[in-house]
Amino acid sequence: MARLKWPSVLSLHPRPPPNRLYDTGTRVRRYTAKSTTLPTSTSTALPKPRLDYRAIFENAKCKVQNAFNRQVTLPVHAIRSIEQLYHQQKELARLLNAKRHEQSVVGDRIRQAAGNDEEARRGAMQDAKQLKSDVSRLEHELARAHDELLSLASQFPNDTHPLAPVGSESAAIILSTHGPDPIPASPRRDHVSICRDLGLLDLEAGATVSGSSWYYLLREAALLETALTNYGLSVALKHGFTPVTTPDVVRSDIARRCGFQPRDNANPPAAQMYHLSADFSSPSSSSSHPELVLSGTAEIPLAGMFANKVLASSDLPFKVVGLGRAFRAEAGARGAETRGLYRVHQFTKLELFAVSHMDKSEEMMEEMRSVQVEICAGLGFPFRCVLAPPQQLGASAYRKYDIEAWMPGRGSWGEISSLSNCTDYQARRLHIRYRPIPPPPPSSSPSPVSMGLPFAHTLNGTVVAVPRLILTLLENGVKFNDSGQAVGIDLPVALKPFWPQTYSRELVRFSGRDVVKWV
Repeated sequence: MARLKWPSVLSLHPRPPPNRLYDTGTRVRRYTAKSTTLPTSTSTALPKPRLDYRAIFENAKCKVQNAFNRQVTLPVHAIRSIEQLYHQQKELARLLNAKRHEQSVVGDRIRQAAGNDEEARRGAMQDAKQLKSDVSRLEHELARAHDELLSLASQFPNDTHPLAPVGSESAAIILSTHGPDPIPASPRRDHVSICRDLGLLDLEAGATVSGSSWYYLLREAALLETALTNYGLSVALKHGFTPVTTPDVVRSDIARRCGFQPRDNANPPAAQMYHLSADFSSPSSSSSHPELVLSGTAEIPLAGMFANKVLASSDLPFKVVGLGRAFRAEAGARGAETRGLYRVHQFTKLELFAVSHMDKSEEMMEEMRSVQVEICAGLGFPFRCVLAPPQQLGASAYRKYDIEAWMPGRGSWGEISSLSNCTDYQARRLHIRYRPIPPPPPSSSPSPVSMGLPFAHTLNGTVVAVPRLILTLLENGVKFNDSGQAVGIDLPVALKPFWPQTYSRELVRFSGRDVVKWV
């Protein structure tokens, strides 16, 4: 396996960084004098997102149609307002620069008149006072115009890949099928019934302690969580992904910049995330603390890890696999979609994340899909890859693949994994850029003029979403006795290296062949 190397990070404000891994171009400090932990920034506020406003109003028809296809409701006359605000912002910036230039000229007049012409100096001072008022007013108007412009433009989702099928979930295109033939659907294969027979799940205690859609995994189900996580991690490492453990608490601003927005049309929209609140003794202290949320997926802290970074082109694509807990506030209406482990409020999730060159993200997406397929193939159940329609895309996704497993107890295919190419949607909001390698100029030509740093493309994909994989393995691998009671489970041999050999219950049998080549 190739040696893993962290990307070279070029600070936005160059200085000798204490540690380039977490260098954000801002002042840093260490937690304690003797601490060996990596430094953290004392100021984590990011610059405002840099969106392509001109692309919105110059491609108005496509932008509106794309929002319609994705069932995104836009403000009335949003594009016309964006165009007006864009030109207004340009004019205000021009006027502001002109006034600042006048300030410089008046400053020279004041210095020249000092001690020589008191009347001229007073006149220049009066002009300077007026210019200061004008500059302050223009700065305020410019900030207001930019905030309005950003607010409107932020409501537009990413563009959609032209090959994405238009329509609802039923319009998804099946790209490939894998694994054995699906076994017949049967209500006795329902994973909740299996877990009850084998003592693997306690939903009642979860409801008592935390509420509906919370749960306890017991015995072999708890061991399955660790085995699945380590199995998925081992395959990702084999393909050159760097392991990362992520914080489960993130700033709400980071989540918004990643594109996590309510998808329903409720009024008010249903919250996707759990928001944390704190009661501060001093009213002024609360304003200095950012709003925090529980992360809905490791994608958010993984993307945030690269925020405000300029990466070396030679380090791309940079690939990480992150382990974290996912928290989802909207478990949904009661029914089959939320029965048992299918849709829960909290689960362990292993996530692939990649930062690539702007022209290499489609290639990176196919590489990540091959990793996901390899992981699912090693687990031995029937599954298929589908191309998701626009209505199934989050705000940040340009293109999305889903992997659906056959779940005979539910009698349907269920999503167990997804993979999204977010192009520059997240990078523009989080300021993730890279320094391209310029072509060598001809010997007779001057050095090329820098045209600005391009935004990177980001991609994310689920490796292991624990509850649904447990559900799938149980419903496909359960063994019954003559009376129809669940008495055992066949698990794929790929999980055997990650199973504790000292566990006493002989409920599990490993079968099939190991399709994973270990390094």
